[in-house]
Amino acid sequence: MKPNKSILIVLFLAFLLTACGKETLLLEASDYELNQSSHTTSKGIGIGGTPEEFLAAYGSYEIATSIEYGPFEALEPKEIPFTESIRTILPTFFIDGLPASIEQICTENEIERTQLLSLLSSEEYLQKHKVVYHYMIFTWEDGLISDIHSEFMDYNEDASYYEDLEAEPAK
Repeated sequence: MKPNKSILIVLFLAFLLTACGKETLLLEASDYELNQSSHTTSKGIGIGGTPEEFLAAYGSYEIATSIEYGPFEALEPKEIPFTESIRTILPTFFIDGLPASIEQICTENEIERTQLLSLLSSEEYLQKHKVVYHYMIFTWEDGLISDIHSEFMDYNEDASYYEDLEAEPAK
């Protein structure tokens, strides 16, 4: 089953806009695993978690925030309005199994940020590399985590799908 195209566009654009010019830690693939029985992250964050617990576990990583299901935007951890209806996302690209920042991918391939999706979905690049985009979304209500989803998109399985995303106008 393919994820909803508009959600993928928003998530990808959010990732492109987060932490510009700021070096942050990158999550490992194992950090995106959820314990299915307790519905907690590998860092022990679960439903009912508080902003303090969340920031202690993830405050050093790239976090984008969507307020009332609007567009994701980069906010400093202290600026995230946890008491409002928000979603936070923790995204990471993995190239050949290793976490990579957008800046790193762009520098290594001598491209601009606007060319990233074209690069990562190109047949030539995908013949040489395995590209996976992991993201974890935390939904917040009244200052507590109400839901957690961890998902990934494998560009090698269906690069043409991601090329379609680039061609589709953002709404």
